[in-house]
Amino acid sequence: MEEVFIDTQLIQLDQLLKWIGVVESGGQVKLLLSDGLIELNGQVVSERRKKIYPGDTVTVKGIGTWKVAVE
Repeated sequence: MEEVFIDTQLIQLDQLLKWIGVVESGGQVKLLLSDGLIELNGQVVSERRKKIYPGDTVTVKGIGTWKVAVE
């Protein structure tokens, strides 16, 4: 599990995935979500703009897991 640092109180899921280099566009996020490949704190998510807070863990199946922390 890798840590990813943000300097805000929250970040949207699609922004986070772009920030860490998992995707290049929102369309790619939609595909991952529709295939059920993204989990937030162990729960499958379907919202592209889901709010992610420090302490949350995001997993993209087959790619990796990241824990969000405050910079």
